[in-house]
Amino acid sequence: MEARRSIEDACKRRLQKIKVKDVGGIKPLQNPFQEKSTNCKFHPLKLVLFFIVIGTFYIILSSPSVCPHNNSDTVSRQHFVNRWIWGASDPRYISDLDINWEEVSQVLDQLPDQNKVVNNIALLNFNKDETNEWTQVVPNANQTVLHLDYAEKNVTWDTLYPEWIDEEQEDEVPSCPTLPKLEVPRTRIDLIAVKLPCRNEGNWSRDVARLHLQLAAAGLASSAKGKHPVHLLFITKCFPIPNLYRCNELVARKGSAWLYKPDLSVLREKLQLPVGSCELALPFGTTEQEHSGNKRREAYATILHSAHVYVCGAIAAAQSIRMSGSTRDLVILVDDSIGDYHRSGLEAAGWQVRTIQRIRNPKAEKDAYNEWNYSKFRLWQLTDYDRIIFIDADLLILRNIDILFRMPQISATGNNGTLFNSGVMVIEPSNCTFQLLMDHINEIESYNGGDQGYLNEVFTWWHRIPKHMNFLKNFWIGDDELVKAKKTYLFGADPPILYVLHYLGYKPWLCFRDYDCNWNVDILQEFASDVAHHKWWKVHDAMPEQLQDFCLLRSKQKAQLEWDRREAQKANYADEHWKIKIKDRRLKRCTDRLCNWKGMLKHWGEKNWTDDPFFHPSPPTIKTKETKLSSLSGI
Repeated sequence: MEARRSIEDACKRRLQKIKVKDVGGIKPLQNPFQEKSTNCKFHPLKLVLFFIVIGTFYIILSSPSVCPHNNSDTVSRQHFVNRWIWGASDPRYISDLDINWEEVSQVLDQLPDQNKVVNNIALLNFNKDETNEWTQVVPNANQTVLHLDYAEKNVTWDTLYPEWIDEEQEDEVPSCPTLPKLEVPRTRIDLIAVKLPCRNEGNWSRDVARLHLQLAAAGLASSAKGKHPVHLLFITKCFPIPNLYRCNELVARKGSAWLYKPDLSVLREKLQLPVGSCELALPFGTTEQEHSGNKRREAYATILHSAHVYVCGAIAAAQSIRMSGSTRDLVILVDDSIGDYHRSGLEAAGWQVRTIQRIRNPKAEKDAYNEWNYSKFRLWQLTDYDRIIFIDADLLILRNIDILFRMPQISATGNNGTLFNSGVMVIEPSNCTFQLLMDHINEIESYNGGDQGYLNEVFTWWHRIPKHMNFLKNFWIGDDELVKAKKTYLFGADPPILYVLHYLGYKPWLCFRDYDCNWNVDILQEFASDVAHHKWWKVHDAMPEQLQDFCLLRSKQKAQLEWDRREAQKANYADEHWKIKIKDRRLKRCTDRLCNWKGMLKHWGEKNWTDDPFFHPSPPTIKTKETKLSSLSGI
């Protein structure tokens, strides 16, 4: 209940915000015929010219040549006048694509039999010649040529997705710039055709004009009443926004022609979202007392690939989800590198273990940290669920976040700039979305070389949830003492204020429980917090004892911790954590054949023979209730 109240408060603040002034402070246009002084008088000749100009305007507006297409409606004449006065089309909206009309005809042939008769078609962003061509493609249809006011020149992707937003503001809440909407025609539309720009250079998907056209088309389609079907046809060489126009709604595609039949109720919900991350996107129906979704079709999910050291973190994450009160399914994807012993621990913690084939990042070097992290795409193959909250295995759920199941794909917290953090995100599984991710794996560049960067290039239109739902354990360089004190308070608040605490740097289970070992490494000290460290160990101690055994330290890690402590002592770090006497009971428990971890320090930095499997025999699997192992074979 407390979690719901805090989100509702944020919603109220957003609804009560002061209306944001025009972006860039553009002043209203002045009347060119306004008198400068009440004493000024018109010269008779000027008066005659004035009436001539007015008459010319009236003739233009009343003339049918303004929109000279047979059987077409003239929509929003004022838009036309604005463009006529101020000049030619905005180059941001122009597409240089030569339309293949044969492809368009073939796609339209795929309309369901009952919908093949298109009586009314709306055209957006086509030039005069292309509009005339449509009379040949759909000769018996009435055409409505749509005119869309352009977005202001100072509305950029950076203004839609600003880097820093203070969610705690009370006086004035940040607001997104507005994008002009289409005027809804009086006639019922069967097909909306839109030509989208697609720049050859990078960042083609972070194009304000491209986004604007797609949102405008969605708004027009969702304005349809009743059950009358509406189809959208996009002419573009780049794929439309995948989380606005879902691939399972794609009726047909041929070359640059994409035909969709969207679920209009879903489309209407998504249009309620802010246009960018400049406003919080709050869950639909926040006033409802209970979530009305199908709980059997919703799950938390995480993934482990080539890293058994995260098994302990995943077990603790599952423990924290159950402690928060959630009863949703828990699904974990693992590859063959995770052995039977570790799988048995995951199952005992409540995870449904599913085996996957790893997906290699084609741009990663062999044995690099990011070599296999594209395996995260397998999440979209969990099609027995409608919605999934993905969580990284290195975080704790401190307060119930089931409310996020009301959010669409992709909802996440901001990372920096126009990017989201993929550590907590809402996704909608779909095999065709998985295929979309795979189809572009060799061409799309990830800004950080990993899955987060790749997903940010595909899902550029995303929705910002409160940062307390994925609060990073770090102190930015330059944080003053007041900011550090506030973060420390949030880390340790009881009852918790944060929903999710995301552990960066050395993970708590890879440190001694006595203190955060990030203190002993200079480049990791920004991630050091004893308060957050102890918060994790509190959840660990609530786990059954047999599950705590999955968090024991190997001899090599003990040696690493001691090596870092000695280096900190040599550097005489002011925090003096290196002086603390270690009392962690795991120090005396050996899980491998090495055990003499202090002796390893004599050869530290030499060839790493300690990773030989001979030195790390796996214990027998623990006894749990029989669990069926599933498999996602994929590609």
